[in-house]
Amino acid sequence: MMRLLLLLLLGFLLFLAPGASGEWDLSESMTCLQDRLELELPRELGNYTWHVRAVDVSGEEMMSCEHTVDYEKLLLSALLVNCTSLEHGQYQLRLLLLLNGTAGEERNVTYSAHCSAAHGDEIIAPLFVGETNCTKDSMAVTFPGPSLSDEHLVQVAVLTGTLTIDDGIKVHQLSLGEAMQHGYSFLADGHHLVFQAAFTATGVVSYKHNHKALYTAALKLMYGPPEHRLTVESRMLCVPGPVFCNTTHMTVAIPAFPGTLMAVAVEDETIPMDQLQDKGITLKTTVGVELHVSRRVLKSTLHGESCPRVQSYLSSLKLTFHFHEETVAMVMHPQCPCDQLTPIAAACTRDGYMDFEVLAGSTTPPLVLDTLRLRDPTCKPASRSPLNDRAWFHVPLSGCGTRYWLEGEKIMYENEVRALRSDSVLHRISRDSEFRLTVLCSFSNGDASVSVRVDNPPPLAASTNQGPLSLILLSYPEDSYRQPYHDDQYPIVRYLQQPIFMEVQVLNRNDPNLYLQLDDCWATALEDPKSLPQWNIVVDGCEYEQDSYRTVFHPVGHGVSYPNYRQRLEVKAFAFVSGDKALPGLVYFHCSVLICSRFQLDSPLCTARCPRLPRRKRGSGMLGASSVVSLQGPVLLVPHGWAAAQGGTLLSKVVWAAVTATAVGVFSLMAIMLLFMDLLKCLKRRALVVNVVY
Repeated sequence: MMRLLLLLLLGFLLFLAPGASGEWDLSESMTCLQDRLELELPRELGNYTWHVRAVDVSGEEMMSCEHTVDYEKLLLSALLVNCTSLEHGQYQLRLLLLLNGTAGEERNVTYSAHCSAAHGDEIIAPLFVGETNCTKDSMAVTFPGPSLSDEHLVQVAVLTGTLTIDDGIKVHQLSLGEAMQHGYSFLADGHHLVFQAAFTATGVVSYKHNHKALYTAALKLMYGPPEHRLTVESRMLCVPGPVFCNTTHMTVAIPAFPGTLMAVAVEDETIPMDQLQDKGITLKTTVGVELHVSRRVLKSTLHGESCPRVQSYLSSLKLTFHFHEETVAMVMHPQCPCDQLTPIAAACTRDGYMDFEVLAGSTTPPLVLDTLRLRDPTCKPASRSPLNDRAWFHVPLSGCGTRYWLEGEKIMYENEVRALRSDSVLHRISRDSEFRLTVLCSFSNGDASVSVRVDNPPPLAASTNQGPLSLILLSYPEDSYRQPYHDDQYPIVRYLQQPIFMEVQVLNRNDPNLYLQLDDCWATALEDPKSLPQWNIVVDGCEYEQDSYRTVFHPVGHGVSYPNYRQRLEVKAFAFVSGDKALPGLVYFHCSVLICSRFQLDSPLCTARCPRLPRRKRGSGMLGASSVVSLQGPVLLVPHGWAAAQGGTLLSKVVWAAVTATAVGVFSLMAIMLLFMDLLKCLKRRALVVNVVY
């Protein structure tokens, strides 16, 4: 018995021997029918355990091929659609036989067979093309072209064809000439036929939801000369977009339709469905299909004048669906819109977290990410970008200061991020931006939604101050000092760290032997130069050493009249703070100045030497005591979203009306108090007269 088994195994291995050097041709054992082919397998397989797969020319399994095997009759039946490839006018079938021998060894053998069009009694099934090239304007498929060398003959052969489109309600049958008038077009050569359909073409079906659309068309095309007539079928599928992009990912959204996503390929690399997350792709199928592609997967390019920013894109995204018992695919080329503003990325997860990001560029000047804190200051960002331009938060709904409450059938979770001030010099001023971001998660019946709100400090009220007649302190929009701001342009608008250009002038003086010297300059939160808090910007004619943003002195030059009576300086805008909050009100600037004589240069304050030694006494070497002058109006600090023209803006008439009303109210109160005091004096005098008469 053992010898008989060995002889049978030896005979079968000899039968399989040609497979070691190439493919075994079984065409003589194959029958071509209208919609399928039948292949008689070698009888020796009946003694062994085996199974078979359909493969392409490269040996890869054809996953969409549907075939059956009768193991008793050793008969394989396979559909021509998706199981064969058209090669040299023949439908080629390749099979990979996986054989398990009695001794446990395994062998793989490849068989091939083909159906030739020369079989007159047999009808070849149409070729199915399941891949659609999808663009924003149309969808297209590529069919094999008629085997003609003359381009004119190719065009004639194509134009004599017919097109059939089934939209599920009606079957439309058109000649190719008529099809060109109903939204279809084609481009043919001797090898390929590119067939293109507009989304409004006859027979195209659409699925739409929330501004998302999917287009599909089931068509059959017959074309070519009679002796080489071809029949091809396709179910076109296309989602033209556009895609949605933010700072972390690109979202490709597909509305719900009767199809099931089977495979995803990026840049010709097929990604197994269970490995999408590892490859930077998140799949959601709650309503339709959503693919969230991480930016680390995307490519980027710098466009020209039409798109000056960096634009992210995917050169190829192939999605394969099982749709109406067929395997169809669409190839997309998604790219982020150039003119789309980048919103803050945020999400609420079902496992109990809120995920969101904060961009350093959310404010001007940029945020210092090290200062970001949640309600619970011990909770910090989960990670930051290598360029330190963004931070990601992964906040548990049950911690880090997250609050929650019920609203009907919804449960709400809320937390906020604030930026602490890192540059508070002596805890009195700051040039950091204010920032507060609130994240709100809502859960209802298993669905989660998120909203993000960024709060900016409100604009501050306005006030004015007139300087002395003999001196004037002006502000300019730029360092050229050509045209100062007028009285009706105050308060001038500035963002934090934006430069403020000021100039002190002496009026009604023309003595060339005298000149102006700065003594001290400082800022206050109130109009009164003596009010508190204060911040020095010039001390003894020099920079204030305790300020991290030193005052810059600009030369006057000889292009103006009496340059000896002018002093120019530049200060970076700041806001007064108390703790971690900005104090309400405007910023007022004041300077005390000296009139010095060129003949008394030994005076310590009239010599330009910095830093100076601590002064003991003012007045030596000066024509008079220092005089105080204030800027004509305050500086208004506003959020970054306000428009500013040339560094400043006109304050609205409404604000000025409020200021005027306030001033009138103050003066009215003072008048009432004076009248009341006069009344008291009169009453006292009358009482005295009465006492004397008595």
